[in-house]
Amino acid sequence: MKSTQYYPVIMTEDVLGTSAFYVDNFRFKPQFESDWYIHLQSSEDKMVNLAILDGQHETVPEVARGRVGGLILNFEVEDVDVEYARVEQAGLPVLLQLRNEPFGQRHFITRDPNGVLIDVIKPIPPSKEFLAQFAPEALPV
Repeated sequence: MKSTQYYPVIMTEDVLGTSAFYVDNFRFKPQFESDWYIHLQSSEDKMVNLAILDGQHETVPEVARGRVGGLILNFEVEDVDVEYARVEQAGLPVLLQLRNEPFGQRHFITRDPNGVLIDVIKPIPPSKEFLAQFAPEALPV
């Protein structure tokens, strides 16, 4: 299968509110808007997309209707410290304080109004114990 695009779709009871959260806090902009589906694109990178869907919409198979659950969105950024300060200033919940991980990440975790976790990450060099687990082309610098 050759994919032409990939993006997560968050099922929610509040399409407009969820969309506004990502527009206001993560610099997305709407590309398509209806009362049941909104397609968002990063205002900084057109390859970064996210969709918001009414979880009760008829296009969702009845057995799968509802809200999103068990999802973490990872956003890799250039300066995680700046993003952390911005999220704190905006009053978003910080579920994991900014910290360095030995597996090669400096990150923090917040959440959206649906409980979707948002992990904001800056890759950093991993510790020696994790170095061998990376493919050579995947090593953070």
